[in-house]
Amino acid sequence: MKIKTREAAAGYLFVAPSLAGFSLFFLVPFIGSLYYCFTEGIGGTRFAGLTNFVNLLKSKSFLLASKNTMVFNLISVPLIIILSFLLASLLNRKLKGLAYFRMFFIMPLVIPIASVILVWQIMFHEYGILNNLFSRIGFEPVDWLRSRWSVGVLVLVYIWKNCGYNVILFLAGLNSIPKEYYESAYIDGAGPLICLRSITLPFLVPTGFFVFIMSIINSFKVFREAYLLAGSYPYKDIYMLQHFINNNFFNLSYQRLTTAAFIMTGVISLLVFLLFRFEVRLGKNLV
Repeated sequence: MKIKTREAAAGYLFVAPSLAGFSLFFLVPFIGSLYYCFTEGIGGTRFAGLTNFVNLLKSKSFLLASKNTMVFNLISVPLIIILSFLLASLLNRKLKGLAYFRMFFIMPLVIPIASVILVWQIMFHEYGILNNLFSRIGFEPVDWLRSRWSVGVLVLVYIWKNCGYNVILFLAGLNSIPKEYYESAYIDGAGPLICLRSITLPFLVPTGFFVFIMSIINSFKVFREAYLLAGSYPYKDIYMLQHFINNNFFNLSYQRLTTAAFIMTGVISLLVFLLFRFEVRLGKNLV
């Protein structure tokens, strides 16, 4: 009994720094944010019930930011998953010069985004390189970041920044599939589509699910790119939830800020839960 007690004490002692850091930087701010969700006022706060949630759901700026974030996710996440899988399948083949292509896809992961955004601004500015090329061939210049094309620019930046990470994950999943399965299937007369349906996809379900989750998480972190491209108040089509939260932070609207953050956290948690359930059912159906 004394040995178990000493081992437990030693375990708690080693875990204590991590618990202290988690409590200081996550648990305490979480409780404080939850408190602000149900109060009103800055100095002398008072209980407000669900008023903050009701007012937030009536806010045009919050609804606009929510709609833009949902549209961005619906466009960018499927695109980056499909593109990453196709590129990983190509890079998994034994072709010459593939090492250079792998390095090309990994480079965006190590280059600071703040230094690269300047290049994107020069490219898509109203008087930038792209419009200069268009004007030479007779097309009218387009203000890419202040028009309906702004969503496409943001999706392109997101895919460029995160595609390499997904490609690496898919490559790891493809390399973990035993080659003997494909050889046996080809001997039995199976074609590429049958191998994809019966071998590749079932074995890639865990990897694909993880890539899907990481793509969604990274899509909610696209505020950095949008902020550097177009500022705190960008064109209405790329005004995201992160813009709404960031602007309310600078305006000291802590109630709106924390309420929006908790709503977004609840939606993401629900989405991840549903994805876990779907992944379990999909894995059973493909096996």
